[in-house]
Amino acid sequence: MGKVLAIANQKGGVGKTTTSVNLAASLNVTRKNVLLIDLDPQGNATTGSGVDKSNLSLSVYDLLSESEKIENVLLRPDAGYDLLPANGDLVAAEIDLMTGDDREVRLRSIIDSVRDTYDYIVVDCPPSLNMLTVNALVAADGVVIPMQCEYYALEGLSALMDTISAIRDRLNPSLKIEGILRTMYDPRSKLTSEVNGQLFNYFGDIVYRTVVPRNIRLAEAPSYGKPAIKYDKQSRGAIAYLALAGELLRRHDEAAAAVSS
Repeated sequence: MGKVLAIANQKGGVGKTTTSVNLAASLNVTRKNVLLIDLDPQGNATTGSGVDKSNLSLSVYDLLSESEKIENVLLRPDAGYDLLPANGDLVAAEIDLMTGDDREVRLRSIIDSVRDTYDYIVVDCPPSLNMLTVNALVAADGVVIPMQCEYYALEGLSALMDTISAIRDRLNPSLKIEGILRTMYDPRSKLTSEVNGQLFNYFGDIVYRTVVPRNIRLAEAPSYGKPAIKYDKQSRGAIAYLALAGELLRRHDEAAAAVSS
């Protein structure tokens, strides 16, 4: 059964979509069968996967509104993973979800229908704690939290932790924090060092050892509709996300070994 990872942070500009696209691509390179779900109305994960969001005939909106079957929406872009794409239509889905009886579990039902097909299902969440994000957290096994090492990021992290705790208590008791990923990392900054220390003090091993540095090639890749590993596999950004995929897989292997022993 596939593992579902929500890539979430209500603060924008922290590398959430970059992480979704590049983690999906890196897991795919390790011979994992991966589905990326774009759950952000901005559709940046769709564009970053090489799909023109303005020309979509069907999108995740059609799944959430229960008007289409998943096999009709699923795309297989050159990025290597399968994709459920999104565009601005998702704004309407968010409004619909506010009133539906099953509003919190709509995405989980969609994912359950294909979960056995994939090793990993990566969900790119919008940069807000809305009903789309709630759907992702209810459907997920774990949450990957990308964040910059800056003061306001710590404040946002606290709010996200409260939301995750509430979702765990009410709707998804098995939900856990998969890991905290430090993005746009600059080791020369004093603030980075201070926030870094606080992260390890509060969260310990939850913080990934892998860091994603500021990297021009990583920033350029979406404009070419490619993950970094397809755009420049030698770049520091591509290598960092490969390392993240490796660390994530090792953690999962260790957890599985601990359960079986």
